[in-house]
Amino acid sequence: MSSNEPRRTALDALHRSLGATMTDFAGWDMPLRYGSERDEHNAVRTKAGLFDLSHMGEIAVTGPAAAALLDHALVGNIGGVKPGRARYTMICREDGGILDDLIVYRLGESEYMVVANASNAQTVLDALVERSAGFDAEVRDDRDAYALLAVQGPESQGILASLTDADLAGLKYYAGLPGTVAGVPALIARTGYTGEDGFELFVKPEHAVELWQALTKAGEGAGLVPCGLSCRDTLRLEAGMPLYGNELSTSLTPFDAGFGRVVKFEKEGDFVGRAALAEAAERAAAEPPRVLVGLVAEGRRVPRAGYAVVAGGEVIGEVTSGAPSPTLGKPIAMAYVDPAHAAPGTEGVGVDIRGSHEPYEVVALPFYKREK
Repeated sequence: MSSNEPRRTALDALHRSLGATMTDFAGWDMPLRYGSERDEHNAVRTKAGLFDLSHMGEIAVTGPAAAALLDHALVGNIGGVKPGRARYTMICREDGGILDDLIVYRLGESEYMVVANASNAQTVLDALVERSAGFDAEVRDDRDAYALLAVQGPESQGILASLTDADLAGLKYYAGLPGTVAGVPALIARTGYTGEDGFELFVKPEHAVELWQALTKAGEGAGLVPCGLSCRDTLRLEAGMPLYGNELSTSLTPFDAGFGRVVKFEKEGDFVGRAALAEAAERAAAEPPRVLVGLVAEGRRVPRAGYAVVAGGEVIGEVTSGAPSPTLGKPIAMAYVDPAHAAPGTEGVGVDIRGSHEPYEVVALPFYKREK
């Protein structure tokens, strides 16, 4: 295989046997869809969907000073995470720009797993290695050590419960525990990127096929379907979840992106980007930056990333993500807009779609929130 060819997950042959449409995503050959994107999306909202997320980047951080290293390298208070729990956080440059958003799992007293986006995994790994200088901790690339399967949707707990004796009912959101699923050793995490209840299963690559097949069989009577990256994107968009490269980038600080809450200035010690982020926080308080809002179309034309948001003949913002929403039955978008036009219900807002200013309603995010 040449270096230019995309990497393949342990489930590649299985995806092709299911007739998946494959696509190059962040250097990986991944399933985009198996049949209808809308059907896959709706299955996750109403029943359950099964995803291969093995392209995500796992990085182990271990040793006596693992917590101290992560508190220095990331903006969150990672030392305050209890074993068995996880935290959403970000890694920033010295100038405050976002390198990636992450989930950090504390697996033990001095053992952590950092999960980065596929497109940024090498960047995050390199940054953590560089920032580990002087800390009694090891940073290890574990991307080849894991396959990652996700079961998402209201039926996910019942499906998984039929294959494990792990205490799923007692497993809180953003928590994980070691267990066995269909005889396969796994880290079972109650996390996901769909806006639904669900689980992510970290297993050895050699166990991925048998686990996928076991989950598929267990989910037959519950409406479980295989799902590709296309519906994962519309699911996260409806749930108002940011995507790196769209809502997040090195040109934005967490405060610019409306995620200042993940920056924990109160934690002990210095951390990379602290001074720049403190200035960004002051700027945001004095003069709020553009605000990330939801837009719902009054017509049928679909907005795409990069399209201008307009009002009164002036450009007031830019679309970051847009797609038809199967749940709402209308096109939707996330966009950064000027604060003066950010309040839900603001009138006169549109999106410039190929020279035509299509009317859109400004709404608060998320577009969709599941019933508890």
